[in-house]
Amino acid sequence: MASLQKKNLNAPDERIRFEGVEADVVQLGDASISRNVFQPGAHCALGGRTLVGNDRAEVSCQAHHTGVVVEGVLHVEMDDGSTMDVGPSEVFDIPPGHDGWVVSDNPFIGINWSGVRTWLPDPESGDRVVATLLFTDIVASTRMAVRLGDRAWRELLGQHNKEVRDQLDRFRGREIATTGDGFLAVFDGAARAIQAAKAIRERAHALGLETRLGIHTGEIEVVGDDVRGAAVHEAARIAAAASPGEILVSETTRQLASGGGATFKDAVAHELKGLEGTRLLYGVE
Repeated sequence: MASLQKKNLNAPDERIRFEGVEADVVQLGDASISRNVFQPGAHCALGGRTLVGNDRAEVSCQAHHTGVVVEGVLHVEMDDGSTMDVGPSEVFDIPPGHDGWVVSDNPFIGINWSGVRTWLPDPESGDRVVATLLFTDIVASTRMAVRLGDRAWRELLGQHNKEVRDQLDRFRGREIATTGDGFLAVFDGAARAIQAAKAIRERAHALGLETRLGIHTGEIEVVGDDVRGAAVHEAARIAAAASPGEILVSETTRQLASGGGATFKDAVAHELKGLEGTRLLYGVE
């Protein structure tokens, strides 16, 4: 049974300070909650650094921020050109691919319960890096949506999406996209990706949902807020091969995660749609 918990942001577990930004962070269960203070002129997409010159920098923040404004006004501009101002007592949800800066005379103060762990600029567009990719999907979501009705399904899906984002934040994963009723995320460590997948599966089950999850490690190309490459397609196919409630990982991911505490089932050879040959895939206990 969960126990009562409380922490004080004036005595945080972690203090983050960089130019123009202060963040006090507490870890409450699985959630990282932060109080962020933006000074006028500091840009979210620049990790708090002040923009030099008059042109907006060709970068964007890839964190997913959810929170509430305590003081000040933040102007948010998405990569697609849409904009929004958020001010005192307003609750906000800001997807990846944005910039934000203070437009009030006083500093902006906000409480965030999502996004603090992934709030740093990513490698420049076009970089090729080795990363671990996680695909998630809700099993039989259409059938459940019809059974529950639109309103109840939206509420349930919203709860699930929040749980997924909490776990991505907890294990330092970066949300790349939502894929229907699932997510694509990248991690800089195979073991953390597996830990996140296990936590996502557990939280989904608690909500009465079954998920299938696939994990693969390989070289990807980072293009803006997107990732490309054969490894992305392979990870998607691995997820599609998983049974309800199953986490499947590739041989590469299993080897890299050895010693990370995960327990694997015996390998099973799979033929993945669109990929030549067979792949040894391992279920995660």
